[in-house]
Amino acid sequence: MKKQLKDILVNCNITTTRGDLDKTIQGLVFDSRKVSPESAFVAIRGVQADGHSYIASVIENGCSVIISEEEFEVPANCTLIVTPNTSETLAVMATNFYDHPSKKLNLIGITGTNGKTTSTTLLFNLYKKLGFHCGLLSTVVNKIGDRAIASTHTTPDPVSLNQLLAEMVEDGCSHCFMEVSSHAIHQHRITGLEFKGGVFTNITHDHLDYHKTFSEYIHVKKSFFDHLAKDAFALTNSDDKNGSVMLQNTSASKHTYALKSPAEFKGKVIENQFSGLVLTLNGHEVWTRLIGDFNAYNLLAVYGVSQLLGEDALEVLTALSSLESVEGRFQYVQSDGGITAIVDYAHTPDALENVLKTIQNIRTKNEQVITVVGCGGDRDKAKRPVMAAIACEKSDKVILTADNPRSEDPAVIIEEMQTGVEGQHFKKTLDILDRTQAIKTAISMAEKGDIILIAGKGHEKYQEIKGIKHPFDDLQITIDLFNKLEK
Repeated sequence: MKKQLKDILVNCNITTTRGDLDKTIQGLVFDSRKVSPESAFVAIRGVQADGHSYIASVIENGCSVIISEEEFEVPANCTLIVTPNTSETLAVMATNFYDHPSKKLNLIGITGTNGKTTSTTLLFNLYKKLGFHCGLLSTVVNKIGDRAIASTHTTPDPVSLNQLLAEMVEDGCSHCFMEVSSHAIHQHRITGLEFKGGVFTNITHDHLDYHKTFSEYIHVKKSFFDHLAKDAFALTNSDDKNGSVMLQNTSASKHTYALKSPAEFKGKVIENQFSGLVLTLNGHEVWTRLIGDFNAYNLLAVYGVSQLLGEDALEVLTALSSLESVEGRFQYVQSDGGITAIVDYAHTPDALENVLKTIQNIRTKNEQVITVVGCGGDRDKAKRPVMAAIACEKSDKVILTADNPRSEDPAVIIEEMQTGVEGQHFKKTLDILDRTQAIKTAISMAEKGDIILIAGKGHEKYQEIKGIKHPFDDLQITIDLFNKLEK
């Protein structure tokens, strides 16, 4: 793809231009290692590095178009564009470069602490069943129709994001369902996109290593809705105390869903078993294979979106009853000996509490609940003792173990989790650094009927230690250990 530089600068906030704007550009690059003479280099101030430090080297490598937040002298053959915010400018340039693909799709963005992956994936699968050709942008995987593309971030960078949306348009997709992370909003990855609708799931303690305060975290989430257009819709969970905050300044039409409070899309859980949920959605009873109140909220959000997009209610309800659980979200397997193991991505206090509450609601009280849980390294440290406290409060036995320690010492992470364990829970808590050994120990402790929760990693197929990703799959390891137990 080729574009004139002046055409991809439309609607960008530019303070200074120097040099030729009629140059032909074949790509937008913000990684200095990927520059070519035909690309434009955008210097981004990232968390790990500042792209401005690499401007001299990209010019040496033949790049002649630089977008910067700083004024400096460039060679005569170079074009310099100065802007107050290169992250925002990159996003607008990307939408221009790929011909505004979001305008050609029904793009639905889902944001919140928990439920984003499940809700977007359920919407994608629902619309496939309804006969639509769709796209999916999620933490687990990106999809264009049936074609899967590896996902590296909850929300991709703006260049990759617009490229994926453009591929969806080219492939004939009518809808795209997209997770919108708080990092993506704050870093302008979604700037310039036009959403048909936005959904708020909930907001709880998370990412305070990045956002610093809870109020800033809320403000960032809210800004997504603030920028929705008048002809878009904003759908919020009115059972969440911050749900109404998201709608305060939006120009979009305002809609609500809830299990407890009055709402436009109202649900009620009738039965909650390992076999699935029975619930009512606006008075219609439906059985679904998903489990737990948290999934009732996800289903309500999905139902609400479908109705706001004009789908037939009965067709939607019929399709919902056939949808499977999302990978790594309350996935369970049972051994021949009658032990149930649940693998869940719960890596925030609220998510862990919701999963354990669901288990408490399903259990008969004649069995043990054994929880295996850790916390990720290089992430919000404040939630570590909280996670351990919740696990101890709602489990009969707890094994604290490694999650993705990343650059941190896993033993130190576990020590920080231990500060949340109260004295009365000391005897039922173990520390086992090796995650495989922790799962194996939980299985060896379990008896017929017991329930093991393996929390934190869910769908992930790796464990990151000292910057290296090692193959690791909670579900597969559990299945393998069950098989060995039964031989």
